[in-house]
Amino acid sequence: MASYPSLSMFIDGEWCATGDEGVMPITNPSTGLLLSECPKAGKAQLDAALMAAERGFQIWKATPAIERFAILSRGTALLRERASAIAAVMTAEQGKPLPESKREVLLSADIIDFLAEEAKRQGGRLIPPRTPAILSQQVRNVPIGPVLALTPWNFPVNLPSRKLGGALAAGCSVILKPAESTPGSAQLLVQALVDGGLPPGVVNLVYGDPAFVSEYLIASPIIRKVSFTGSTQIGKRLGALAAQGMKRYTPELGGHAPVIVLKDSDVTAVAKACIAAKFRNAGQVCASPTRFFVERPVYDRFVAEFAQGASAIRIGDPASDGQVEMGPLAHERRIDAMEEFLAEGARGGGEIVAGGFRIESEGFFFSPTVLANPDDTSRLMREEPFGPIAGIVPFDDLSEALKRANGLPYGLAAYAFTASLDTAHRIADSLRAGMVGINHFGISTPETPFGGVGDSGFGSESGLEGYLGYSDTKFVSIGKAIQ
Repeated sequence: MASYPSLSMFIDGEWCATGDEGVMPITNPSTGLLLSECPKAGKAQLDAALMAAERGFQIWKATPAIERFAILSRGTALLRERASAIAAVMTAEQGKPLPESKREVLLSADIIDFLAEEAKRQGGRLIPPRTPAILSQQVRNVPIGPVLALTPWNFPVNLPSRKLGGALAAGCSVILKPAESTPGSAQLLVQALVDGGLPPGVVNLVYGDPAFVSEYLIASPIIRKVSFTGSTQIGKRLGALAAQGMKRYTPELGGHAPVIVLKDSDVTAVAKACIAAKFRNAGQVCASPTRFFVERPVYDRFVAEFAQGASAIRIGDPASDGQVEMGPLAHERRIDAMEEFLAEGARGGGEIVAGGFRIESEGFFFSPTVLANPDDTSRLMREEPFGPIAGIVPFDDLSEALKRANGLPYGLAAYAFTASLDTAHRIADSLRAGMVGINHFGISTPETPFGGVGDSGFGSESGLEGYLGYSDTKFVSIGKAIQ
């Protein structure tokens, strides 16, 4: 692919195309062909990034908030100018359709802009003193220190932007380690911010083996905050490592979002909305709706319309067909996982009513799949498939549906559809999740917090919370001079 960038790390203001640990291949999931080779950092390069981040932090925290805002704004302007080129790279290495890739780049610019704006507003607050001897009491939000940002492959610009935006706006320096399969998108994001005027050392970009890089950097006393997006299993392990150094930690982990569909909703419209949300990015979305609980009087109709809509989705290589609605999975292992979910679900009584098969090609394609009436104990209803599979089951009583929806340790996103305002509030109060969407799936915007509870993690990104997560609270009380 002629437009795919030559991959380099960025350390202390310099691009470095050579990795001390060699290279790793980058594959196009739509074709199975090699896109490029990516350098892998060794200990010396990671040490250089740490020292650069420490120096960069001293510069950046002393930079006035209005200047940080201006620099970040120049970077996001460049992101928007380069959105089409970045989207082409994202589609090549990740596989989502080009329109989705471009929307991701533009939304990422909005996310960083919002967080940069917060830098001008979130200085802290004043607390009235109790006695005349105290002149002022201030609660200050101060930057926490150098940040390690670890991001996955499913949203290779959006997820780094949430972390970079919050950290940089708050005055922190960052070492970004993106997913090993999607380095090009992250590199172009960093390039735009650097071109916007970030001083050397404020942002550093490294690639390499995930376990080695994350564990080595977390162990350094220079890193004061770790932000990770990925699986619950790895998130718990990294959290334990961060705790050993008493480092702040924000994990945004897996989900298994329930959807409750009431009989008073418009079944056709709801099914259409659910199909679009479920199969976006081939279901490789942590907040993707996956477990559908449908009130029994409309269950059969909902299943039929959902299956029909899923079967009509156009699948293929997004780079060669502009009409493609769903691209490939990230790699061959994801296809194997989908087959395992379905085999186990079918044995438990579930019926495959749409899809259910891998699509023979050089890429990693799997059909949009609907499993009707799988048992609640089946793997599909207990574990996040992270792929284009939906399970749909009936319910008779709303209390029963809420209990089943809340029956897993995950709590990232949850959704419901009803025409009743009373029911909407009841559901919103009852669902155990960090984010709840009633009658729509648009729960993630630059202004709103994104995060979960339970095994889905803690803390939030984006919104005001995404800014404050990169700051420490300092209380300052100033009294009259003692005479």
